[in-house]
Amino acid sequence: MLKCFQFATCNRGSVNQNITAYGIMTCVGLVLLLLIFYNCTDQVITTREKRKAKSREAAAQSAKELAQERWRSAKETAKRGLSRTFSRKKSSMPEPSQGATSSKEEMHDIEEDPEDRDTVSVDIEAKKAKKELKAKKLHTRSEIFKYAYGQIEKEKAMEQEQANLTFSGVISMATEASYSSRPKIEVSFEDLTLTLKGTKKHLLRSVSGKISPGHVSAVMGPSGAGKTTFLSALTGKARGCTVNGSILINGKHESMNSYKRIIGFVPQDDIVHGDLTVEENLWFSARCRLPAKLSRAEKVLVVERTIESLGLQHVRDSLVGTVEKRGISGGQRKRVNVGLEMVMEPSLLILDEPTSGLDSSSSQLLLKALRREAHEGVNVCMVVHQPSYSLFRMFDDLILLAKGGLVAYLGPVSQVEEYFSGIGIHVPERVNPPDHYIDILEGINTTSGVNYKDLPLKWMTHNGYPIPPDMQDPDLKPESSHGSTSTVGGHDDRSFVTELWQEFKDIIHMKNDSFLSYFSRRKDLSNRITPGAVQQYRFFLGRVAKQRIREARLQAVDLLLLLIAGISLGTLAKVSDENFGAVGYTYTIIAYSLLGKISAMRSFTSDKLQFWRERSSGMSCFAYFFSKDTIDQFSTIIKPAVYLCTFYYFNPPRSSLLDNYVVLLCLLYCVSGFAYALAIYLDAGAAQLWSVLLPVVLTLISTQNDEKGSIIPLLKKMSYPSWALEAFVLANAERYRAVWLLTRCAAIAKRGYDLRDWNFCLIRLLLAGLGFRALALFLLVFCQKK
Repeated sequence: MLKCFQFATCNRGSVNQNITAYGIMTCVGLVLLLLIFYNCTDQVITTREKRKAKSREAAAQSAKELAQERWRSAKETAKRGLSRTFSRKKSSMPEPSQGATSSKEEMHDIEEDPEDRDTVSVDIEAKKAKKELKAKKLHTRSEIFKYAYGQIEKEKAMEQEQANLTFSGVISMATEASYSSRPKIEVSFEDLTLTLKGTKKHLLRSVSGKISPGHVSAVMGPSGAGKTTFLSALTGKARGCTVNGSILINGKHESMNSYKRIIGFVPQDDIVHGDLTVEENLWFSARCRLPAKLSRAEKVLVVERTIESLGLQHVRDSLVGTVEKRGISGGQRKRVNVGLEMVMEPSLLILDEPTSGLDSSSSQLLLKALRREAHEGVNVCMVVHQPSYSLFRMFDDLILLAKGGLVAYLGPVSQVEEYFSGIGIHVPERVNPPDHYIDILEGINTTSGVNYKDLPLKWMTHNGYPIPPDMQDPDLKPESSHGSTSTVGGHDDRSFVTELWQEFKDIIHMKNDSFLSYFSRRKDLSNRITPGAVQQYRFFLGRVAKQRIREARLQAVDLLLLLIAGISLGTLAKVSDENFGAVGYTYTIIAYSLLGKISAMRSFTSDKLQFWRERSSGMSCFAYFFSKDTIDQFSTIIKPAVYLCTFYYFNPPRSSLLDNYVVLLCLLYCVSGFAYALAIYLDAGAAQLWSVLLPVVLTLISTQNDEKGSIIPLLKKMSYPSWALEAFVLANAERYRAVWLLTRCAAIAKRGYDLRDWNFCLIRLLLAGLGFRALALFLLVFCQKK
């Protein structure tokens, strides 16, 4: 060694310099850089949100001040235009003092004379075209928000002033607001029956009726009556069941998947991204699911209208929150869960217990918002549990299910008390009707004298529906036929092997159905073209970037663990010229792979439920996967440098810092792809267990000597730790420029390494990373939730 670096020490008889001081300085500098980056990125998001909030508040205030004035001005303009159009009927113009009265009379004349409405329609079309041209010119955020809030204020004014829609009201509505007509979806079902595969147990039986557009239908019944199963059958989400009967959409035998882009399904659980704000959740759903040709201003209007109707204005910039981190309240979270489907402007909206956990005022607010959707022609069907009387009267239709999935009533809410009174069931005074009916169906209330098991039969007889043969025999209880868990063929004494084989065949059949349904080309009948995979990739990329920035503390913990691991392994493992530092590199591969896998698995384990929901609504799996993988590459670039800033300087090997960085970069790319596959296919607990076990086992195998007749050489060639270890050792060995000792040559030969294979080892690590990612993507597409 000719000269010792500054801040380094050269002990007598040592082979390498002690450059620990450089490691400490690099570590401190890197920590400061990360702190600055964390604070700056968080500040950028905060500043951006504040500017957006100020712009939005100013636009809302401006719209509120000018809405009523513009509304009155527009009405007066329309009246004067109508007065000029029909002036030929008048001999002279009215006096100024009688202007308002004559205008009302002219409106009345129009309503009585339908032949002269063509001229009015021409004026309406001209104004609508002018408004559409103005909306297309909106660019800045302030103009977009002013447009959105102005439209919302006009809609509020119309709701107050146009209670009775006469012809003059229709003219005013047509000139002042543009309502998008949604395609109508009527779902009718006849003798709908669901049976568990491999058994005779009926989850739903002989259900006939329909749910109509423009109506809000309530599905009620005791626990275990099949309410959620009924909704799953309507939307085609029932798995593991044999579906009999017919489901017609607009009177045709069509698949629900053909209308997937205009069907919204709100699950029972609040599946919302907790690390995003309320507005960010709704805005992302709107951008991915609304028509691609819709302008940004119109999308903002849809989101603002949804936030307004659901009463979420004061929490729009608040994080939704998770179990670990508190966010908005449970009722607000429930409304956000509904809003994710409302912002895509569906034609059919299915909701599974949206009012559970809400108080009476929040439930009424939610139901009012759903009724506004129904007024636009949306078919709304929801499961509710014993609503209050005021809430019950807000529904249009009622589907009352009895135990075993049988119908006890299906029809208008206004006629339910009349029907039950006709069969001898009267609601006592000061008793809520839905509570009384459900108590009877549960068998709790027997004061009416009617057996709750006979109610489905009475309904079938009342409507003339065919009664199943096993329910016609009075000696057979209805519950025994559809509540039985006997196996196919009536054999209760089947062997364990037979039951296991039957269960295996059922699982294979389910997977086969899922596989074929994915590749089957169904014609899209929704007439809605949503953004493609490339556009969705951009939207997903922005969302994942925000999530990663808000998880900066968690990522800081990962980097801190890498720093500690580098210090520990760099201090404990000593470099030896005989083994080229293979011991320290072995520990490095184990620790680095373990920390890298656990960090990479969080990308897909944290939001599995959200992904299943988004996928079922038609969002792209490819955009979801590649957006996460793209953002994770920033960690892939940073983490090797963080680890080496301590490990390399505390235990300086012969190889250069760049060589070590390249090997660690390729290694992390490989193990992160492997972690993706584990996280997607396995549950969180099992995935973490395998991520800890596999690096240790594979690394120990890679350090074993080759023995003839054993499987170890084959496993070494197929395991990624052996490639990484070989790359580390070869990078060290190539730095011996002087005369080679026989012991060093023997060490290389004993391990079976070749100095020319360094690039080949890196290529194998990269190809393995690509292969694991392809496997993870395949599992993401084809392995669905049970």
